[in-house]
Amino acid sequence: MIRFEDLSVTYPGAGAPVLSHVDAHVEEGELCLVVGPTGSGKSTLLGAAAGRVPHFTGGLLTGRVLVEGRDTREHLPRDLADVVGIVAQDPLAGFVTDTVEEELAFGMEQIGLAPALMRKRVEEVLDLLDLARLRDRTLADLSGGEQQRVAIGAVLTAQPRVLVLDEPTSALDPAAAEDVLAALARLVHDVGITVLLAEHRLERVVQFADRVISLAPGGNAESGAPARVLAGSAVAPPVVELGRWAGWDPLPLSVRDARRLAGPLRDRLARTAPARADDGAAGAPVLDAREVRVRHGDVDAVRGVDLTLRAGEIVALMGRNGSGKSSLLWAMQGQGPRTGGSVRLAGPGADPATLPPALARRHVALVPQTPSDLLYLPTVAEECAAADAQVGGPPGSARDVLSALAPGTPDGAHPRDLSEGQRLALALAVQLTGRPDVLLLDEPTRGLDYTGKARLAELLRSLRELGRAVLLATHDVEFVAGCADRVVLLAGGEVVADAPAREVLHDSATFSPQVAKVLRPLDVLTVDDVRRLLPGGAP
Repeated sequence: MIRFEDLSVTYPGAGAPVLSHVDAHVEEGELCLVVGPTGSGKSTLLGAAAGRVPHFTGGLLTGRVLVEGRDTREHLPRDLADVVGIVAQDPLAGFVTDTVEEELAFGMEQIGLAPALMRKRVEEVLDLLDLARLRDRTLADLSGGEQQRVAIGAVLTAQPRVLVLDEPTSALDPAAAEDVLAALARLVHDVGITVLLAEHRLERVVQFADRVISLAPGGNAESGAPARVLAGSAVAPPVVELGRWAGWDPLPLSVRDARRLAGPLRDRLARTAPARADDGAAGAPVLDAREVRVRHGDVDAVRGVDLTLRAGEIVALMGRNGSGKSSLLWAMQGQGPRTGGSVRLAGPGADPATLPPALARRHVALVPQTPSDLLYLPTVAEECAAADAQVGGPPGSARDVLSALAPGTPDGAHPRDLSEGQRLALALAVQLTGRPDVLLLDEPTRGLDYTGKARLAELLRSLRELGRAVLLATHDVEFVAGCADRVVLLAGGEVVADAPAREVLHDSATFSPQVAKVLRPLDVLTVDDVRRLLPGGAP
């Protein structure tokens, strides 16, 4: 169905190709997972399969890509629209209508389907992706995860033979991600649709894959069966990383497979009698929110939330899509709407909403779900220089943070040309130059590979050591397990749990990390926990 034959892609002004001599194929009715570090060319490979590279992006493409026998060099994306549907990383940027139902119908209108057939397909997709309750909602008012499900649904209604998806679950909570992936698996097995999918959160999707294409820095690729390719891949989900450390054969791709092999490891860990780690004592309160309420139209997004952030503490704000996480972050930062309650910063003793923006930024900074909202200059270097100048910091401060989070990000690149992870790193560098007492992050791991997440976790731990408070809204349970001290769980705009991270994650059916599920009932959350408990290596 899809063939990459000696494919190389070099963008204008680039010193080296982003993809180099890639040979791979995807058979009809397969779900093929594309993996690799940030910047390795995953989005370029997907764009080539949909004809967007090089027709929309420019650059030089050598070799060829065949989709159902059509050479993408000779067919524009519109010529492939009846065969290929694509869902990009930023769903909001791709919407062309105002409401959910209109967006689901738009693609079918463009290919001239009969109204009765359009209505039938819209209803089917509404049920498939649990969107029926949102059918009349305005797209701009949806949460990021809800927008992503609508974007997937808008492609599915046209019933293409090939689905190309770039990070389809990055903004979804664990339950919603499982629903979307299960729906894709049903389309593959029951309808015979071919799926080409790039994803950084491999723990969610690898068990559904029939084939893996692994991209390495420099543009080289390896393609084959998931277990064989991931055995040597630079990126791998925790269950695979645990299997590689333990020397399990065959290498497990799911929690179920890993549990069948983990008996001796659980026995050895049980003899070490691991106890719950001391999460340490946080410092004095630096931000205090009381009875915060946020209303969007007829929707009560946040309902009387009390939340205190303390110096030297990393707090994870979790909950299903639409539970009010982003609304609460913006209300606490001061620029978002707040229909009730109070927020007070300990430093100036004032509500951040009443402070001048330059002063507020020195106390509380927020990096939103779409980091590009903070970026407005034509190059990375100019963004970094402007951030330093705005807070009177020494030249190079923002660049140093950016280099630590995303090494190799070019100074001369336009922010919109960066990968999702690089844009996040740049926005974070811009915000941290003000050395705020409180850092608020909305889905900070979206677009980051495992190495990027490790760098971000290290940065957050260094901020904790400096006495800063960090509040991050996220669905990434693996990231939370590795760095958070405390978890606040929201549901329906209300706090339903506020406890140490290990307690919430270990006992949760939805928010447990993979290693905790494999080694339950032991109090072990991550592969690093296993290494610390068994420094001598695998049994």
